[in-house]
Amino acid sequence: MPSALITGITGQDGAYLAQLLLDRGYHVHGLLRRSASADVIGERLRWLGILDRVKLIDGDMVDLSSVIRIVQATRPDEVYNLAAQSFVHASWQQPLLTGTVTGLGAVNMLEAVRIARPEARFYQASSSEMFGKIQEPIQTERTPFYPRSPYAAAKLYAHWMTVNYRESFGLHASSGILFNHESPLRGIEFVTRKVTDGVARIKLGLATELRLGNLNASRDWGHARDYVQAMWLMLQQGSPDDYVIATGRSTTIAEFCQMAFAHAGLDWQDFVRTDAELLRPAEVEVLRGNAAKARQVLGWQPTVTLEAMVAEMVEADLARHRARPRA
Repeated sequence: MPSALITGITGQDGAYLAQLLLDRGYHVHGLLRRSASADVIGERLRWLGILDRVKLIDGDMVDLSSVIRIVQATRPDEVYNLAAQSFVHASWQQPLLTGTVTGLGAVNMLEAVRIARPEARFYQASSSEMFGKIQEPIQTERTPFYPRSPYAAAKLYAHWMTVNYRESFGLHASSGILFNHESPLRGIEFVTRKVTDGVARIKLGLATELRLGNLNASRDWGHARDYVQAMWLMLQQGSPDDYVIATGRSTTIAEFCQMAFAHAGLDWQDFVRTDAELLRPAEVEVLRGNAAKARQVLGWQPTVTLEAMVAEMVEADLARHRARPRA
């Protein structure tokens, strides 16, 4: 039975990846940072029905000795580093924390693998936010990076350190430059989930408006279930490499709102309000990826349309709110 270690296992991607690996017969370990909310932190795993099938181990990405001990104890065949302070807006309020966890934390994991399990295959969760102020209208693995947030800069450091560990120490280390990917498990602070949760609240009479920032920002949105499949495929290759994972379709936040509200039979313009306080200090106006390399080498392609994903997210949020007791 192959074994895997997932950092960030309690997040959206970590939960879907754990499910995929369990279905493929893996023994799955997950690094879990100890906190007072540990009783609820595994809700995504519980929602997928797999919480009792994974082994959660206390550790901290910023403590190298902790990470080394976990790698020594679990002896994974594959390591997936998904842990990060991943909310872009918060990275301006917490730039040092973001750099420490998202940037240096990844290097701690690379170093732990190099020291304790160099034969393991390593995946780094890179981000399309690294392209930032885009240098090409459609981004590929060869497009120059131009990060526009502390989060993106931290991800870029982790990305290049992964390349360096691959080239310097011979680690089987790959990076997935993933464009935006969403699901019913997306955190409520992210704009897509904020929209679908807002739709559900308004539809059920729990809210009267939804306040958002830049409605013209455009993103390449796919489904997290498809994207974790790409992560796994990267570590099945004979040689490590970096891959853009994207749908090739870019949609504005306003258009996303239109789809989500329409699914609930509502007109988004009746409820959505712009709020200047929600604007980023430096905006990434548009991202659109070309995943031709992933299609050719990995045989990967997205299977869930944007419309189907939006509908799934709205229905999940409607179900959540209907199930909650009313005061």
